[in-house]
Amino acid sequence: MNSVTLKLQAEPLILSALREDITSEDVTTASVIGEKATGEVRLIAKEDGVICGLDVFAHTFELLDPTATCEFSVEEGADVTAGQDLGCVRAHVRALLSGERVALNYLQRMSGIATAARRMSALFAGTRTRLVDTRKTCPNMRVFEKEAVRVGGAGNHRYNLSDGVLLKDNHIDAAGGVAKAVAAARAYAPFVRKIEVEVETIEQVKEAVDAGADIIMLDNMDLDAMREAIRVIDGAAEVEVSGNVTMERAARLADLGVDYVSSGAITHSAPILDLSLKHLTVTSNPC
Repeated sequence: MNSVTLKLQAEPLILSALREDITSEDVTTASVIGEKATGEVRLIAKEDGVICGLDVFAHTFELLDPTATCEFSVEEGADVTAGQDLGCVRAHVRALLSGERVALNYLQRMSGIATAARRMSALFAGTRTRLVDTRKTCPNMRVFEKEAVRVGGAGNHRYNLSDGVLLKDNHIDAAGGVAKAVAAARAYAPFVRKIEVEVETIEQVKEAVDAGADIIMLDNMDLDAMREAIRVIDGAAEVEVSGNVTMERAARLADLGVDYVSSGAITHSAPILDLSLKHLTVTSNPC
């Protein structure tokens, strides 16, 4: 994650997560360790996957202890294996113990998404198709989850509702049809915004082409219908495929030749990557 995004977007969310976990004090830690004690703890991978979120992990401890330092033996986006020692965190012991859960929650979640994104992206290797994510993210986790998708090798769809025009079924119904929806969006949206239209039938595909949509999303169509839609579009717009894109379904989409396949599963259904902080050592314990 770049330093500006980390400071302006991620940091307030990390602080909120820490406040959720520590309303006044970490009573357990305060009862067993002195304020000035320093130490270090090891970061261990407990399963194979892609590591992602090391900067978020480190910054969590830095917010609790400005003297905290992390030394990692792997780089962001590296493949890791079960049992691998990934590095260590050095800080006041109270910060290590109080920040452990929040730091690991971010690191495990981001690593799990990066792992899922890399595995699904591999299905499209050697094709023109780019795997992208959706807005199906956990509330207040989007900046972390979309970063994890990118680190995993997939791409980001629009970040939020201000980021682009995507006319879905309810927008089209409210506007009175595909042509009217596209015309209204073209008149209202800034000229730098592309206009994407979600379609479910071949008739809607034809309407979207005639209306001059920039991107046409084929939503929940079967393979035969998608092939017919691609023939109808014939290069007049970029083509995206969406709807229930799991690993199994993604494998069947690889040879369609579309521009994008979007999957909500790589964020909303990705399991965490199991990681642990172990072997805490107190290096200094002054009175």
